Amino acid sequence: MSDLSCHGCSYRDLVLSLAVRLLSELIAYPTVSHTSNGAITEWVAVRLRAQGFECEQTRYLDGEGVPKFNLIAKRLPPDSSLESGNLSTQSIDRLELDRPENEIGLAYFCHTDVVPADRWGGPGGNPFEAVVEDNRLYGRGACDMKGSLAAMLAAIDGLDASKQSAPLWIVCTADEEVGLRGAKELAQSSPAYREIVSRNPVALIGEPTELRIVHAHKGMGGFRVISHGKAAHSSTAKGINANVAMIPLLQTILELHERVQTDPMLRDDRFDPPTLTFNFGISDHADATNIVPDRSEVWANWRTMPNVDGECLMEDAKVAAEQLGLQFRGYKSVAPLETSIDDPTLVRMCELASSYCGRDKPETVCYATDGAVLGELQHRIVCGPGSIEQAHTIDEFIELESLENGVALFRDAIQAFSMRS
Repeated sequence: MSDLSCHGCSYRDLVLSLAVRLLSELIAYPTVSHTSNGAITEWVAVRLRAQGFECEQTRYLDGEGVPKFNLIAKRLPPDSSLESGNLSTQSIDRLELDRPENEIGLAYFCHTDVVPADRWGGPGGNPFEAVVEDNRLYGRGACDMKGSLAAMLAAIDGLDASKQSAPLWIVCTADEEVGLRGAKELAQSSPAYREIVSRNPVALIGEPTELRIVHAHKGMGGFRVISHGKAAHSSTAKGINANVAMIPLLQTILELHERVQTDPMLRDDRFDPPTLTFNFGISDHADATNIVPDRSEVWANWRTMPNVDGECLMEDAKVAAEQLGLQFRGYKSVAPLETSIDDPTLVRMCELASSYCGRDKPETVCYATDGAVLGELQHRIVCGPGSIEQAHTIDEFIELESLENGVALFRDAIQAFSMRS
């Protein structure tokens, strides 16, 4: 299926026009994370089925009982001998040793949820109605990351499927913005994802990087400490103020905060900032001064790095909390991402991207992506159109030039890893 039909237009004009139309349609789905993403997932699936993809949609309920959907769309080459199901470990090893570049395959990953837009300040006044102005397309998700998905869909459009030499996957997850929930669900329960793992293709996570190639990003760790007291009218002596037991722990929290800034063992200079960026907050939820607070909480989190996990912070806080008789809850950490700078697929992606971003070396970033929970895939690369500086802003936009270049780079990547020349 191709939408490239416009008399008198250049090829680049046609490609950009298609990408803009696709992105506008995607933005029109108000997929804020607390709502279902079922409609947009089906829209993508319908489009990809029309281009020869097989689609697996998996459903789960989030913590509030809202149905969420992940999509894995797969198109095999016409003469493929790849069968459904998992390949053996021996097969994986052989594929890694023997596969030519254009038989590695490509799996593109994106998320369909967006952050809230209650304070939208972009042109038009409606965050879910795309507006093109001054060579920018505005709308919630334009940058993070429906622009990337639109670019990939436009890149696929018009490709000659008969020349496909390796599998091509398009993966759309839910709930990335609220703890990577969709990707976690995908990795745990999707048969189609097991097939991707068994094939071990290039895993392109299309987050906005201005088309720079990112080979490593930070993860997340943290904890929460709770002090329980007894509520009562403050004029009596019958209450137990939960803050009293919590106060001594605050000194430990302060010491951890300072340690992160100064301990050379807790640094990785490849990142900016090179520290764990320890963050914390305190609350007793009190909304009246005449009630003794019966619950006090302290939370802390940090951004882990490939060589610095911050577990020492967790242990020190746990020991201090337990000595004070406080309730301690450690968060299940999100792993950082790191692909070796010597990985041949990473080197190739840097070569492909250099003409679009002006850089031929991989970089690091301090935010996390769905790639953090896709650790079974060895060739994870973060790259997509748009700038992270525009993500989550009240006037979110993507530059049209970046969108157009995203289409071109994604098409180059598909041709490099999944197409015969």
